[in-house]
Amino acid sequence: MIYKMLPKIDGEQQIFARIDDDGLCRLTCTAQNPEFQTHIKAGAELQDADGNVMTQEQASAYIATLP
Repeated sequence: MIYKMLPKIDGEQQIFARIDDDGLCRLTCTAQNPEFQTHIKAGAELQDADGNVMTQEQASAYIATLP
């Protein structure tokens, strides 16, 4: 399972898509989602909108900056 940042829309919260192991997106959420936060802190892969993978440190730092 990975999380991917979707393209940001000005004035809106950042949305993340959870991509399951079979390649399907079954959930979208904001950074306030407790399951999302738990998975990122546990080391789940986070990709930016271009598919670039963030390191664990980059992902945690980015999530900490979100409202």
